[in-house]
Amino acid sequence: MAFVKDMLRMWAHSWKRFISIAMITLLGVAVLTGIYAGCRDAFRSTDRFFDAQGLHDVQVLSTAGLSNGDIAALRKVNGVAKVQAERSQEVTFDLDGRKSATMQEIGTNGIDQPYLQEGRMPKKAGEIAVTRKFIRDSGKRIGSRLTVTPESASSDTSDTNDTNGADGTNETNGTDEAPSFPTKLTIVGVVLDPQNLSNPDGYSAMTSFRSTATTDYTFFAPSDGVTGTLYTSATLLVKGAAAESTFDESYENTVKQVTDRIDGTVKTDRQKARRQELLDAGNKKIADARAEADKKFADAQSRIDANRQQFNQQVDQIVSMQAGAAAAGAAANGANAGAAAAAGATTPQLDETTRETMRETIIAASPELTQAKQQLDQAQSQLNEQKASTEHTLKTKENELKTSIPQVRWYVQDRQSLGGFSALKSDLDSIQSLGNAFPIVFLLVAVMMSLTAMARMVEEDRSLIGTYVGLGYGRLAVASRYLLFALLACLIGGGLGLIAGFLGIPAFLLVVLQGMYVMPGLRLEYDWLYGSLGIALFVVGVLAATIYACVQEMRQTPAALMRPKAPRAGSRILLERIRPVWNRIGFLGKVTARNIFRFKSRLIMTVGGVAGCTALIVCGLAINDTVADLGIKQYRDIYQYDLMVVSDDSDASAMRTKVASDGRVTSSLDVRIESGDLTVAGSGDGDSGKAGGSGSESIQLVAVPEKHLSDLGEMVTLQPVSSGMLGTSGVGKTGSLKLDDDGVIVAQSAASALGVKTGSKVRLTNGDGVRATAKVSAVNRNLIGSDVYVSETYYAKLFDSKDAKNTKNSKSSEDSEALTWNAMLAKLSGSDTSQTDYAESLEEDSSVMKAVSCAHMADSFKFDLMGAVVALIVALAGGLALVVLFTLANTNVSERVREMATLKVLGFFDREVHHYVNREMMILTVMGVILGLPLGRLVGGMLTMALNMPSLYFEVEVKPLSYVIAAVATMAFALLVQLFVNPVLDRIDPISSLKSVE
Repeated sequence: MAFVKDMLRMWAHSWKRFISIAMITLLGVAVLTGIYAGCRDAFRSTDRFFDAQGLHDVQVLSTAGLSNGDIAALRKVNGVAKVQAERSQEVTFDLDGRKSATMQEIGTNGIDQPYLQEGRMPKKAGEIAVTRKFIRDSGKRIGSRLTVTPESASSDTSDTNDTNGADGTNETNGTDEAPSFPTKLTIVGVVLDPQNLSNPDGYSAMTSFRSTATTDYTFFAPSDGVTGTLYTSATLLVKGAAAESTFDESYENTVKQVTDRIDGTVKTDRQKARRQELLDAGNKKIADARAEADKKFADAQSRIDANRQQFNQQVDQIVSMQAGAAAAGAAANGANAGAAAAAGATTPQLDETTRETMRETIIAASPELTQAKQQLDQAQSQLNEQKASTEHTLKTKENELKTSIPQVRWYVQDRQSLGGFSALKSDLDSIQSLGNAFPIVFLLVAVMMSLTAMARMVEEDRSLIGTYVGLGYGRLAVASRYLLFALLACLIGGGLGLIAGFLGIPAFLLVVLQGMYVMPGLRLEYDWLYGSLGIALFVVGVLAATIYACVQEMRQTPAALMRPKAPRAGSRILLERIRPVWNRIGFLGKVTARNIFRFKSRLIMTVGGVAGCTALIVCGLAINDTVADLGIKQYRDIYQYDLMVVSDDSDASAMRTKVASDGRVTSSLDVRIESGDLTVAGSGDGDSGKAGGSGSESIQLVAVPEKHLSDLGEMVTLQPVSSGMLGTSGVGKTGSLKLDDDGVIVAQSAASALGVKTGSKVRLTNGDGVRATAKVSAVNRNLIGSDVYVSETYYAKLFDSKDAKNTKNSKSSEDSEALTWNAMLAKLSGSDTSQTDYAESLEEDSSVMKAVSCAHMADSFKFDLMGAVVALIVALAGGLALVVLFTLANTNVSERVREMATLKVLGFFDREVHHYVNREMMILTVMGVILGLPLGRLVGGMLTMALNMPSLYFEVEVKPLSYVIAAVATMAFALLVQLFVNPVLDRIDPISSLKSVE
């Protein structure tokens, strides 16, 4: 019992060490569990929401739309739980200019169901539900009316096989009809689209660089009033996928099995079948046209024949009359009157030659008959010409049918292709990667500080330890006094850390996340396994340090332990050997130098602890500086142009005319911009049609005219880069990179994510879905977006070669002769504000699809989530620095109580004692700061390399101010600790402290 009482008394006396270990454990467990828990809560809530709304696992798109046969084939695929055929239509309407929207039919099979936020779901024809973004932008409310115009209304559907890219929304031949929606609409509800969780009322500007939407808004309509048997897409749910977390690799593997089956069997067969349907429909139209023309020609020929027969009968009558009259006159001149009578009663027989001669004579003698014959001949001639022309046209159409109908292409996509899903996943993954890295530093610091504190605690009690051992207590029992002390401190600190980690930090992160994304049903959850392992990790580390400290002391005999520890033998330090310096240092300075460098364990612990904390602060500020400068570096340094304008191919000429007529452009470069994919050659099936898979990156393919290759460097800063270590990269000289016909220039953001280097082989997919293997001639410095630059000649070589055509190139040879320059890079005159306003005004023009102002992008680019996490990490690192300095300062004082008492006996005033002790701590702190600043840059580079996000490359940047802030903060913490240490020094009693231990 006395042993226990003494143990409790010893614990109470060491309350400062107890608080230090508990605080370090609290901070470490909070960092370890907090960021993880916040991301996990967001992952789980969105996964539940996706399952509740039936967000599709797989989506199938086709360049020719999907038929009932396609849907039936997908239902038969092994592993498919549900298939929903979807119909949609792009429409336009007036809302401060021309805006576009996608009319989306609400599925009847429970897939991709919008989440109702206000009002009710539409049920009747003409009713729609809109997103909150539309309500905010338009100022409309529930009950408001809206009139839209289908974009396909003005399209030419006379051809037999018009398609419109991957959505297949245009008219096609045959019995299938494209979807059509009502145009007079009434808003009855406000919904959340499960495919896009972006918060329109939050930090919408920060995600603008990752926006993949092709229209401005989405309107949801019921099946009532929707016509058309041709489907825009098919969405699928996979068996067993709902049981997996949509963000885990197990989910991706489950879905991949089904997509591979579709790619391997159904896709190829249905592509051929669908094209054959289009060919059959075209041939049927030609056959129907031929039958109808033949019928019309037969009717016309019958009419001409009837008129000619009537005309011939009339001429024959005249011929007969004239022949009879001539015979009667000849008989009257004869002697026999009876013979004359007989002759007059019989029509004379004329041979065919004589009759034909008489016909021609009669027709020639009569203007009316001549005109009638000419009309008949002319009608026959026209009919013959029409027959020949029609037959030639039909023959031509028959010959052109196979070449004019492109190969049908399917695109099998998973959730990764959804811009909203991939943005949320990449944001959370990047934050979670930080949460996995920082606790390692906290753990190392915790072990170092606990080793320092517990070693001093054990050393202080060495005589008591020797007494207990001498009295027969086992070494394990004696060591349990300190092990239980450390264990209790870890458990209490860890418990408080779990509260902060699973409640405080996640609540903070989720507030920031909800400013970016709408996540219904979000709640905080506790993970028993992860929380227990988090505490156990720190318990093991601290107990290991405590065991080491106990073993170091208890391996001595009880007699040696009960005697005072012999002071360290005197020794010279290196500075003493440098006489010119040493001789100029004062007495107290020499004492300070000896104290610092003779006690190497204290030196290492103090400098190492301070350096670790300083490094954490620098690391957090480095990430913040890196993210803050991304927009400025990209849109003001790399992009030299001020404006990018993109149009449809059909409006390219009108767009250039419009921009030229405004007189704002000082120089420009016409290019072709297409959305495509870049895949590492050999990483997967190049014809799979999947996007966002492993080893794949969405890109912006920029083709440059052959005559203006040298002008690209005036619009974009071309700098070759080579990958470096720890977040660094070697950047070549500006202008040393040239675009040529030997390969493509790949953006650094894409190259870094895929491990692409100069000379690598990559597989490119252009805007038509055609794939080709290209050589990377260089990697260009690029931070935001994934641009791939290619010359006009090399583009033609890639996508118009025999190999490209074998991949079912949808371009005809006629179309591939010249590219349509559908975009313009331009430098503008005027201020940033005027350039932004001009870009906004261009978007209202009907010939412009998109106009982007670099000035606006540079000013609006934000990454609030990363900034919030960095602020949290810096705050925790600052707290850790404060605890570390407090622990080290108190340990330093407890080790030198007799020294401080001696100084007081020698006549040192309290202030002089403060200065004597604090000067050493400040020097050690400065040494730790000096070491921690470059260490923080090093760790920051390593962490930014872990932040692998789509279309982003983090070029590590640490501003001088960040180094100053980190150094000043650490020094401020050191000064703050002095305020706690000075009273301890004042309370040292020289008499009791200098009593002999004997």
